[in-house]
Amino acid sequence: MALIVQKFGGSSVANADKVRNVARIVGDTYKAGNDVVVVVSAQGDTTDDLIAKAGEISAKPSKREMDMLLTSGEQISVALLAMALGELGYPAVSLLGWQAGFQTDSKYGAARIKSVETARLQMEVARRNIVVVAGFQGICKYDDMTTLGRGGSDTSAVAIAAALRADRCQIFTDVEGVFTADPRKVKSAYKLDEISYDEMLELATLGAQVLNNRSVEMAKKYNVELEVLSSYTNKPGTIVKEDTALEKMLVRGVTKDSDCARISVTEVPDVPGEAFKIFSKLASKRINVDIILQSVGRAGTKDISFTVSRANAAEAAQLLVGVDGIKPENIVIDTTVAKVSVVGAGMETHPGTASKMFEALYNQGINIQMIATSEIKISVLINESEADRAVQAVHSAFFAE
Repeated sequence: MALIVQKFGGSSVANADKVRNVARIVGDTYKAGNDVVVVVSAQGDTTDDLIAKAGEISAKPSKREMDMLLTSGEQISVALLAMALGELGYPAVSLLGWQAGFQTDSKYGAARIKSVETARLQMEVARRNIVVVAGFQGICKYDDMTTLGRGGSDTSAVAIAAALRADRCQIFTDVEGVFTADPRKVKSAYKLDEISYDEMLELATLGAQVLNNRSVEMAKKYNVELEVLSSYTNKPGTIVKEDTALEKMLVRGVTKDSDCARISVTEVPDVPGEAFKIFSKLASKRINVDIILQSVGRAGTKDISFTVSRANAAEAAQLLVGVDGIKPENIVIDTTVAKVSVVGAGMETHPGTASKMFEALYNQGINIQMIATSEIKISVLINESEADRAVQAVHSAFFAE
């Protein structure tokens, strides 16, 4: 008998028929002799609908009250799924995040998990109940409800799997696994049987929407083996685990991230410490920076360009005004860009990967604005209108028919 943690996203429980389908999947796993803990997201577009409702009341609602509002979405899902399991004859109990032991910090809207107190979970599992847990949420030291940010249900599931030392954590989605590119945009994309934590983390960070990057980080830290599979087809998915392949594939996947904005800061004094002053200012507000490009200094000044998420662009620009004399007219925001990346651990030992990618873009007449590299990824910033065509071209270059 194994302990299996299963997570189902909002699209998998969007209506009554889909809830019943999830109940059948969970029931089959339980009937096979396994202990089962299920983590569920809010139904369909519930979270977006709740955000819209808040907007009808307040233009800038309290983050604490937003968390109180948004956690109600998962409460609906877990109760409905527990009812559906009961209708099939399975013993089930639903728990909110705090009931399941999720202790978080108090950063409302983007809380981090501090610990998972497993006493209640273990008690319910010992009773042979199917435990249905609300993902995306916990409770802080002030006894306030908190949310973990977008994709937080993935993180909830991995955290439970780690805390309970589960045999496997299955992430059910609307696709059959991790593909070499978005199969909705690239018809020749195919499913990977397995992928390493590091490769999956890069793909998740660079725009692949199959798994939340925080969940992959946690899975790697606690060695939780993940399986990404579809809730609509009874097929094996993609296993995410520590890398064991002797001969690594050159490239595992090609991704696109349209949630990018480029900020260019001109006439920055060309003296030591300027980059530190700029990026420490952004870090103080937890604004993540990705690609960075600094020009060669001339006439006592230099230019610095970097990318942030579009939601953070205006705040980032405002924060920099006044830093060592930076004026508003020295800051330019461009939200018409996208990031296209290739990821693969095999790139470390195969020279020419960048050349092959750049050639594919050149053949399509696509201009590269910025470049960032690591041992297992190459990212380029291009015009957003050309991003889908770029992904197709790069995928064809590395995954020939």
